[in-house]
Amino acid sequence: MAAELVEVFPDNPDDRVIDKIVNCLKNGGVIIYPTDTVYSMGCDSSNVKAVERLCKLKNIKPSQNKFSIVCSDLRDISTYAKVSNEAFRLMKSLLPGPFTFIMPSTGDLPKILQTNRKTIGIRVPDHKVPNLIIQKLGHPIITTSVKDDIDDIVEYPNEIELLFDQNQHKVDMIVDAGWCGVIPSTVVDATESSNIHVLREGLGDVGDI
Repeated sequence: MAAELVEVFPDNPDDRVIDKIVNCLKNGGVIIYPTDTVYSMGCDSSNVKAVERLCKLKNIKPSQNKFSIVCSDLRDISTYAKVSNEAFRLMKSLLPGPFTFIMPSTGDLPKILQTNRKTIGIRVPDHKVPNLIIQKLGHPIITTSVKDDIDDIVEYPNEIELLFDQNQHKVDMIVDAGWCGVIPSTVVDATESSNIHVLREGLGDVGDI
């Protein structure tokens, strides 16, 4: 069965559409959805079977995942990551926005997401759609960018038609919010408060770090 394609207006999302997306996630669905950087694939972080399925789709073992979790605001971050004062001040100045912060994970992170690295990536995107979804879901979304690796060149598909053609038999729902982006988030290593640095330069301005 092909994925359900739902359209949402990013500046004024329809509550009924958001509720449909949330219900899909609550039922263990895997979705493709927009962020402030690129389209991403994700599921309810508290649903073990959904996380296992996402890992299978990405062809990785759960213990080796490099997923991030997407929160709707800063309030929930300390539940899943150990945040130093230095990291919090920086996050407060940059989030919501196109940044992923890598930090030590806490014991409250779902076990299936805990890796040998004992770190987790945290995102708070500047985009109404994922933020509303997470608020109504009540849990973060575990997420990974939708990307193509072609001849060692990483591309982030943006056109809904292409996303649908490539993923219609992989995921349960594809959320069409129009043009998203083709540049991923800037990744910041905040595992050590004395050595916060950029791991990958992306859409977020590294001049602010």
